[in-house]
Amino acid sequence: MKAIVTVMLKPGVLDPQGEAVRSALGSMGFDGVGTVRQGKVIELDLADGTSEAQVTEMCEKLLANTVIESYRVELA
Repeated sequence: MKAIVTVMLKPGVLDPQGEAVRSALGSMGFDGVGTVRQGKVIELDLADGTSEAQVTEMCEKLLANTVIESYRVELA
């Protein structure tokens, strides 16, 4: 089983990497880009029987800084 964890900064948290990407795209002539938010995707290969609750616990304890980041878990 696989789990895909998507981690993004919460709304209102400054995203300097996203701003750098937006600025670079503008410099390259892509003027139609507004706000850019950058995050990360973590793909986990899990043993059979691993529950979504266990993946959520992984996120809460290590994969996401829940003070400034939100996350979404998808099991495949």
